[in-house]
Amino acid sequence: MASITAPKSGPLNWLEGFALTATLQGFPIFAAASLMVKLLGDDRGGQRVLTVVMATLLYSVLVIWLGTKFPKLKNGYEANFFDASLSFSEKIARWRAKPATSAQLVASVLLLSLLAVSVG
Repeated sequence: MASITAPKSGPLNWLEGFALTATLQGFPIFAAASLMVKLLGDDRGGQRVLTVVMATLLYSVLVIWLGTKFPKLKNGYEANFFDASLSFSEKIARWRAKPATSAQLVASVLLLSLLAVSVG
């Protein structure tokens, strides 16, 4: 028998959406950028980890803010991440089911793998 689940609270749902946006969309971008800078031999600056984390957090906040203000801008903003009726795993499953997501994931894995081998 199917059970009806109550939607999550607003702050918890927003936190899940923010975490998914940061982890699945923002982090690969800035991790690849950090590896490219290291590959080029530029050692100026501070902590790479701190830079990647701060850029990922800023990216996520901006994407979420712009996505809610301008719904026609669909690059980066995933509305399913903020659907309170979906569980955490359902949000990821619906995101992975999109054809563009597969291309994004493959490109990220290939780029990060290539950069990791080149830098290491």
